[in-house]
Amino acid sequence: MLSPALFEAVFTRSPSGHYLLSPTPEATILAVNDAFLKASGRTREELVGVSLFVAFPRNPDDPADTGETVLRRSLARVVATGQPDRLPAQRYPIPVVLPNGETGFEERFWSAVSTPIFGPDGSILCISHTTNDVTEQVRSEAALRESEARYRALTNATADVVYRMSPDWIQLRQLDGRGLLKDTADANRYWLDDYIPVDDQARVHRAITEAIHAKSTFELEHRVLRLDGSVGWTYSRAVPMLDARGEIEEWIGAASDITERKLAEEKLRESDRRKDEFLAMLAHELRNPLAPIGAAAALLQRARLDEGLVRKTSEIIGRQVAHMTELIDDLLDVSRVTHGQVELDEAALDMRDIVADAVEQVMPLVRTRRQLLDVDVPAQSMPVMGDAKRLVQVLANLLNNAAKYTQEGGRLRLAAKVRGNEVVVDVADNGIGMAPDLVARAFDLFAQAERTSDRASGGLGLGLALVRSLVELHSGAVTCESGGPGRGSRFTVMLPLLAEDAAPAAPAAPRDGGHAEAQESSMSIMVVDDNVDAAETLGLLLEASGHRVSVEHDPLRALERSRSEAPQVCLLDIGLPGMDGYELARRLRAQPATEHALLVAITGYGQDSDRRLSMEAGFDKHLVKPIDLDTLLAALARRPT
Repeated sequence: MLSPALFEAVFTRSPSGHYLLSPTPEATILAVNDAFLKASGRTREELVGVSLFVAFPRNPDDPADTGETVLRRSLARVVATGQPDRLPAQRYPIPVVLPNGETGFEERFWSAVSTPIFGPDGSILCISHTTNDVTEQVRSEAALRESEARYRALTNATADVVYRMSPDWIQLRQLDGRGLLKDTADANRYWLDDYIPVDDQARVHRAITEAIHAKSTFELEHRVLRLDGSVGWTYSRAVPMLDARGEIEEWIGAASDITERKLAEEKLRESDRRKDEFLAMLAHELRNPLAPIGAAAALLQRARLDEGLVRKTSEIIGRQVAHMTELIDDLLDVSRVTHGQVELDEAALDMRDIVADAVEQVMPLVRTRRQLLDVDVPAQSMPVMGDAKRLVQVLANLLNNAAKYTQEGGRLRLAAKVRGNEVVVDVADNGIGMAPDLVARAFDLFAQAERTSDRASGGLGLGLALVRSLVELHSGAVTCESGGPGRGSRFTVMLPLLAEDAAPAAPAAPRDGGHAEAQESSMSIMVVDDNVDAAETLGLLLEASGHRVSVEHDPLRALERSRSEAPQVCLLDIGLPGMDGYELARRLRAQPATEHALLVAITGYGQDSDRRLSMEAGFDKHLVKPIDLDTLLAALARRPT
């Protein structure tokens, strides 16, 4: 039997909190040790002889007081079974004495064991209740769980693959694979190769080896095999976790899916490559006509040229200038259409008339290449709503494209028909055909098939891009197909069929019949252009047409001269030094001598915005260089009176 001294040593001074309770529902405190008094901030006089549940009343912030309920049930089990009962860490409503001497509630966590103490007769004499304050441990565990939950939420929220890796990268311990990775079943030095294309494996292994040896961050962009069998791109970055000895314990990494970015970069590189090819092609196409123009100019400088040679030389210059003008017009046209700056002049049309006009435009090329063009159109009308000029441009571009990429003596076919609620026009050829990759990008800007060294096919790769844009402006669609190289191509244009009760527009009025019809009495004309050659040659042409011409290269001198000469017509360049053509036009309109003169902009600026600016400045006409003489003379003939 324990002596009082031994009981005092074991019970009262135990580092764990102890108190003895009566085996009654009130659980009266019979004794309490120093450790518990210190933890609760209470005195032995305040507790001994008092019910446990009175000494530690319900927490006012917890009306249900789940801690008291759990404790009462535990003590009842001890009395009923005579066996110890262990409670896990839980909240006990134990008031503590605050530094200011007041008693307040604090949430504490205790692990507890209630053990029955039996008397000589075998009945329960009292219950020994042993407690340990595990508040800090419980809070640490809760903080760890909360941190883990936040980390899991983060990995679920991110689009990246988050992974753990063994120090030697032999074993993957995935955290979140995003359908890309799975845990390795067994350690395997080459497991990573299951996820990396063969061509990238050496580079990835080399980067891993370097990171392991240097204990530095692994960082690499590489291709990756997905679980669905597709190939993508990833940016992977892993940092080494070092132990107390400075050795790698494991790697924590994240891999981002950068496939879309890589595809966009590749698309940009391809676009840049095609742009460079286009610029080289443009330079070639513009140099080609310059050679005969230069030769013709040198020939005209020679003495004693007969009239026939002069005429032939001028025809060469005219053709080459027309070719250069066509190239530049294509560039401007594509820019206007692709930027949505084209307004359609829509009317009810018969597609048969559009086909006829387009065929008429392409026939010279077809005859030159000795090709056969079959045209198949129905007898009945094929009404559509659209801009006649633009639709003719669409079919003419397709026919020209077919003729250029079909060998001499080849065959072309244009077939038009009504199919359901649309008009369908097929343009097919038995020419060089297209590879599948070219079919896929046939309507992209600058896209072209391979051309022969003589550049016989010509063009800038703009025509089909223009075709698609114009067809889509008409609420239609255009497709392309080919059986492959050497097996010809087919382009199909589909346009909405117009309702039967909508009558096609009347044929357009004929154009002005050349400068002979437009010619009228001699006029006084002032040409203002800082390009001396351009101004002088235009002046000579106008003088040859019977007009009185003065030429100025400086806008201020031109303004001064206009006050004394009062020209009927002023042909003004826009890009003048010191004062642009817009300001010069406004000043000419403001002075009495020229307020009613015909003002014509002669400029290299041909965008819709440029035309709008010239009209706002007071110009009557806007003509784009190089100037067609017939067009200019027709404009002069319709000058305001």
